[in-house]
Amino acid sequence: MLLGNDPRPKRGNNSDGERFRSVHTDDRKREGASTVSLNHPLAVNFKGSWRTMRKLQNVFIALAALCFAIPAFAQSGSAVIDMAPIGIGLGMGLAAGLCGLGQGKAVASATEALARNPGTRAGIQLLLVLGLAFIESLTLFTLAVIFAKIK
Repeated sequence: MLLGNDPRPKRGNNSDGERFRSVHTDDRKREGASTVSLNHPLAVNFKGSWRTMRKLQNVFIALAALCFAIPAFAQSGSAVIDMAPIGIGLGMGLAAGLCGLGQGKAVASATEALARNPGTRAGIQLLLVLGLAFIESLTLFTLAVIFAKIK
């Protein structure tokens, strides 16, 4: 091969990562040090999160005030208000909802892991089923405690 007749395209030496790029990506630039774009679903987005948290805080404060205000407005001589059904409903709803979120996150992580490395299917599937069983057992324990308290 002649020294002055190189068929490969000439590239500038802009950064260290540029020299390892293929010919097909010459017109594209790297986004920076991160390999994850800001539009990626896993990228953290804090924009406006403090407003949402402030709204949730106000809602929970109002709910707490309403729950503690019920005995304060009770008339004298009336029977004691049974708050067990409200607590049971809130407890079971909270347990089921949070376990559902946990199961969704576990399944999402397992599918992403399988997409990245399909060869580890057996190990990932075993740990996924074991983790889902533990997560579901938390809801069942909550249900058992509720039934034990009801009598």
